[in-house]
Amino acid sequence: MSLLVMKFGGTSVADLARIRNAAGKVLREVEAGHRVIVVVSAMAGRTNELVGWVNEVSALSDAREYDAVVSSGENVTAGLMALTLQEMQVEARSWQGWQVPLETTSAHGAARILAIPRERIDARFAAGMQVAVIAGFQGISPEGRITTLGRGGSDTSAVAFAAAFGAERCDIYTDVDGVYTTDPRITGKARKLDRISYEEMLELASLGAKVLQTRSVELAMRYRVRLQVLSSFGDAPGTLVCDEEDIMESRIISGIAHSRDEAKVTLLSVEDRPGIAAAIFGPLGEAGVNVDMIVQNISEEGRTDMTFSCPVDQVTRAEKALRAAAAEGGLAFANVVTDTDVAKISVVGIGMRSHAGVAARMFRALADEGINIKVITTSEIKISVLVDRKYMELAVQTLHDAFELDKAG
Repeated sequence: MSLLVMKFGGTSVADLARIRNAAGKVLREVEAGHRVIVVVSAMAGRTNELVGWVNEVSALSDAREYDAVVSSGENVTAGLMALTLQEMQVEARSWQGWQVPLETTSAHGAARILAIPRERIDARFAAGMQVAVIAGFQGISPEGRITTLGRGGSDTSAVAFAAAFGAERCDIYTDVDGVYTTDPRITGKARKLDRISYEEMLELASLGAKVLQTRSVELAMRYRVRLQVLSSFGDAPGTLVCDEEDIMESRIISGIAHSRDEAKVTLLSVEDRPGIAAAIFGPLGEAGVNVDMIVQNISEEGRTDMTFSCPVDQVTRAEKALRAAAAEGGLAFANVVTDTDVAKISVVGIGMRSHAGVAARMFRALADEGINIKVITTSEIKISVLVDRKYMELAVQTLHDAFELDKAG
């Protein structure tokens, strides 16, 4: 008997009516002869509410107690889902992370999964259980404390269970019906993709696409878990995230990603010497600043400028870390200049490996619309640029048209 993993996000289980709707989809798979592991998120808005309560009680909360509180939303959903399935005459049982147990590191709030022993759930399946409903986002540390996997961690939970149990597929049910060529709210020409490679989905997720959590895609790619993204509110086919070899012929560009909340930081007149990059980015890493694009300008008379991008809400932290490094004598620069009014636009496609001219086409399209590029960075399947934030939507629409992503095939 094959096994499926079905994950339902917060909007898919936002109230009892939606939980019943999700349970109906699970019932359909059970009736088709599958055993099912269901992974659920907290009901929409519940985690934010719990985090708000914690912050109101203690601004500098104990991370262990923080996890104990914020993980409770998934417990409620799991229990309600199991009860709803039981009312549908399905043999279902809820499982909290510690009951499986989903074993994690001790990094509260950002724990990483170490192992998922199968014995307890396999034994219950053998005894007649048809559906195991798992509280996503949570696990247990070596010290026996509840841990959480970070925001969006239920996606990671679902993929980890699919890998551990050798599932036929992991279906991620959400409020969109698949992965689109770009955000449909920006252009009505956005088209749903039938298939997309792990690498492309990983790039899109890391560059601002909100459909899947980045860690879940990394895990799926490592263990070759076939992911399907589809809507909880309809029966239309979704998007399959799979190996590149499972896609008949890849387009040059598969999608356009954007990230609105970016900032550009430039260190002026930095000494150009071996080790200067480490002197800059070491303190930034220790301060938890998520650096992305990095550009070093031409050196003149032994001095250079260094530019990088980071999330706009980390600019103050970055400036503090850099000035502290300068005060300690490990770094010298004339000034720090920040631009907090930029957006990152990226084109992604595995077809870029075998086709030349993508960058020229991208830059020409932006130039024709009068959009100035501030920073450029590339990888094997991605080109990203920083532009003024006021041009973000125009840039996405322009590139979507330039690469004709509204056309199938």
